[in-house]
Amino acid sequence: MSDDAKDHDIASDFPTTRAERWRMVLGSDGLQRRGGRGGSAPNVARWLGDIRKYFPSSIVQVMQHDALERLNMRQLLLEREMLEGIQPDVHMVANLIALSSVIPAGTKETARAVVRKVVDELMRQLEEPMRSAVSGALDRARRSRRPRHAEIDWHRTIKANLKHWQPSHRTIIPQQLVGFGRKARKPQREVVLCIDQSGSMAASVVYSSIFGAVLASLPAISTKLVVFDTSVVDMSEQLDDPVDLLFGVQLGGGTDIHRAVSYSQELIREPHNAILVLISDLYEGGVADRLLARASELVEAGVQFITLLALSDEGRPAYDKALAARLAAIGVPSFACTPDAFPGLMAAAIRRDDIEQWAAAQGLISTRAAD
Repeated sequence: MSDDAKDHDIASDFPTTRAERWRMVLGSDGLQRRGGRGGSAPNVARWLGDIRKYFPSSIVQVMQHDALERLNMRQLLLEREMLEGIQPDVHMVANLIALSSVIPAGTKETARAVVRKVVDELMRQLEEPMRSAVSGALDRARRSRRPRHAEIDWHRTIKANLKHWQPSHRTIIPQQLVGFGRKARKPQREVVLCIDQSGSMAASVVYSSIFGAVLASLPAISTKLVVFDTSVVDMSEQLDDPVDLLFGVQLGGGTDIHRAVSYSQELIREPHNAILVLISDLYEGGVADRLLARASELVEAGVQFITLLALSDEGRPAYDKALAARLAAIGVPSFACTPDAFPGLMAAAIRRDDIEQWAAAQGLISTRAAD
């Protein structure tokens, strides 16, 4: 390749206008730290991640070091009193994860303490709703409709057949027997969380890690978690500690959704018992037609394939509407989901409910309905 060709190839990866390049250098607000009671700036993590798309690693390192200073994070990590006095949130965690490669070795443990504080609080808020919703759905899905006599759940059977009460005989004629179900000897459902780690998905990565850890703790669920940009990293072995998982994530870079979905397909052993949750804004850097073909294969095989455009508190995100609509047309619904709604989503998927109807009932408008 000639030097001119190399220069052209490198330039094609950079922002195309001078204004755009300066925005990437400075961030949307020059990364100015402002006082007030608002949450930690959610756009910072996106900026910290997105610069990886447009600048060489040597320049990214300099920019991230500068951000560490401008965000006052170095002071936060060096002063225990400051750490103990702040109320860190999801966006603070996202910023620390984005800066993890340039955080001084001597303050890494303080950074982990900040992240641990947020993770522990989120676990307290989210673990019980998730366990209850999923366990209830699994119990319902497991109950046999043709139980043996010793396995009949008489309380539920009577309740299910009250409409068949026969006054003349003063008895109920059961049309449907409900069983306790046999204890599952293997996981009843396979769940694969496939997470886009581009900068815009920072909060989604944090929440997904929490929910992934909860799901992985349930014996009846086989849980896998992968993160991706242009490469795919299987983080399933880190699900026992969400903090380790988060510090293994590298926010930013390009996006190859097809590659990630293909890898996720390889993890699935029983398609009819599998739920694949793709968490991405669908800005595909690879070939969209290949992604659609792969998604169609998964749906036809019986996999419940759902796309979450975000798993965060921020509301409806920016996303590729055209690709979302094409996915919806082949049976892959797409919608944004708040953390408090996610347990219900997983329960609905386990029960094999119509996910689009469930989403509409929750006020989570699907792309098919919106477009």
